[in-house]
Amino acid sequence: MARIPQHIIDEIMETSRIEEVIGEFVNLKRAGSSLKGLSPFTDEKTPSFIVSPAKQIFKCFSTGKGGTVVTFLMEKEHFSYPEALRWLADKYHIELPEEKPLTPEEQEQLTERESLHIVNDFAKDFFVEHMHESDEGKAIALSYFRERGLRDDIIKKFQLGFCPQNSKSLTEVALEKGYQLKYLKQVGLTKEKEGRTFDFFRGRVMFPIHSVSGKTLGFGGRTLKSDKKIAKYFNSPESIIYNKSEVLYGLYFAKGDMIKYDNCYLVEGYTDVISMHQAGIENVVASSGTSLTTGQIRLIKRYTNNITILYDGDAAGIKASFRGIDLILEEGLNVKVVLFPDGDDPDSYSKKVSSTELQEYIDEHKQDFVSFKTDLLLGEGGDDPLKRATLIKDIVASIALIPDSITRQVYLQNTATRFEMPEQTLLIELNKLRGQHQQQAAKAAQRAQQRPPQQQTQTTPTQKAPQKAQIPEDMPPDDFFDAPFPDMPDEAMMAQGGGAMVSTPQPVVKEEKYYANELDLIRILLKYGTRAIESEHKDELGQTEIVESSVIELVVYEVERDELGFTSPVLAKIYKVFKEGVNENILYGVKHFLRSDDQDIVRVVSEIESSPFELSRHWMEKHNIDINQEIHRLNQAVLGALYSFKICKINERIDEIRDIFKNDTNLDDEKMMDLLAEQMALEKVKGKFATKLGRIIL
Repeated sequence: MARIPQHIIDEIMETSRIEEVIGEFVNLKRAGSSLKGLSPFTDEKTPSFIVSPAKQIFKCFSTGKGGTVVTFLMEKEHFSYPEALRWLADKYHIELPEEKPLTPEEQEQLTERESLHIVNDFAKDFFVEHMHESDEGKAIALSYFRERGLRDDIIKKFQLGFCPQNSKSLTEVALEKGYQLKYLKQVGLTKEKEGRTFDFFRGRVMFPIHSVSGKTLGFGGRTLKSDKKIAKYFNSPESIIYNKSEVLYGLYFAKGDMIKYDNCYLVEGYTDVISMHQAGIENVVASSGTSLTTGQIRLIKRYTNNITILYDGDAAGIKASFRGIDLILEEGLNVKVVLFPDGDDPDSYSKKVSSTELQEYIDEHKQDFVSFKTDLLLGEGGDDPLKRATLIKDIVASIALIPDSITRQVYLQNTATRFEMPEQTLLIELNKLRGQHQQQAAKAAQRAQQRPPQQQTQTTPTQKAPQKAQIPEDMPPDDFFDAPFPDMPDEAMMAQGGGAMVSTPQPVVKEEKYYANELDLIRILLKYGTRAIESEHKDELGQTEIVESSVIELVVYEVERDELGFTSPVLAKIYKVFKEGVNENILYGVKHFLRSDDQDIVRVVSEIESSPFELSRHWMEKHNIDINQEIHRLNQAVLGALYSFKICKINERIDEIRDIFKNDTNLDDEKMMDLLAEQMALEKVKGKFATKLGRIIL
């Protein structure tokens, strides 16, 4: 994998628009000058995820995650830093250096997740090429898709392909090209039996399954043989990159229109999705390979609160729609149902009618779930009072799942009117069911608390435990991102040097005791570092003179003169960049740090940029300076942060001396006197700084 040159990284970061990228994953709505939506990292009901187009950063207040567009892709799609850059380059049509074979050292650096994605991408390209270029592929697979009525542009759009009938074609080519057998087996492309390897999908037409960002997660393979003993579909097994219950077929192609039309059509199979696209209806997804799951519904909820189920008119389709309806209602979404004529599914029906007629049929036949269940089951039950009572209970049971009380009330009123029953009677039944649900939830929570910790956190290898969002009470106002970056010279925008091959970032460590003071000083450097400031200095004759410099130069001079350091590793790294910049006559600004390949740095800087209301509270309480007004008192703000930092460092050393007195039982008198003298000197200097700090804040 070729390293990405710095000038191309700069171009990618300049061209990328965070609101466009995140808009592919989250339904964002305008909130002041920012955009707001439901967090893609948690299951939340109230939007706490904010994007700032002006600053090109995001902040998730339910998880604390934040950063740039690259950070988002790394968090959401588990990309490495180079993968995120390549994804952005592809989206914005930025040409990258020609790929070169990986060296053994580079292969060792790849994570297991990256390796599985690379193997799947190779297989996808192999299947596509074999179908379009080989005589076997064109005669068997391409002709099959065309006979099904699919246009070539649709075939290419969904990257359909063919796995050769030769039992080892894919595996042999992959191994020849250096792909490892263990990864081929892990994603289910290769099987091994009695020491022999063979292609799992041999002789099948292939449907790649994409992530929300378009990466190949797995495959569905359909046999073209009529032998009923052979499974019609083979699907990739679950892996660390593919969790069937969290994936929807076609979502990568549908998400834009789901937001545009505020609706998602839910179908059953791959070909249903593809045929609907060919008919001009693109806001459609399928829960292929699994029954509809809560995870899949929450995935849809990121883009719309409205689902229209399009299922077959046979008994299996109806049963599937019933299961899906209750799950959708329980997640608080609105659901409509359309049944196609018996014997038809979205795929077959779309081929019988025009695109306009298909859309008209859907619009004319969609029903809310009460009408759908009533029309269907009442017809079966006729005038049988017991079946009628069962139907009413079934409908009320579905209504009881709806979390919103007003929506429940409306549906209950409609049901009472439809069946000519007292609303109070239905309400009693509904409240009984709601009580049962609450008891079951309480028991489940109690069982979870009683389980040992290792059992509480157990999940499948590919599935994270559901995460309930904790929305902060002090959510910022809609316009809290409004303040623009301070003006900076062009050189301050320069991106950090170095290539793109980096390891996965580690969690940021905060040394709580000293972190606040260190963070204050870094915040001042980030916000005002390039601005000019006047300060007093003694010349060689001891005369006081006024010197003008940048804030960065002043702070670096003071910190280095006193040989001070930062306790927090990540803040130390940020300060080091500022210091190196001064040595090279470069004044780095915020954008420089947001483009860093060190995601710990990006997280801290974006946290500072996205949390002014929190910093304002701290700064006002500590220094009596409102950070929203501190630009007008820049000297005071800078010196206040600097003196507080120095006092913090003095306290740090005094604490070390006290620990020596407390713990070193072999301390001799001379050493003790030296330490006492040092402590007294430090206390004296600390008093001077405290006096200066007092003058500043009064």
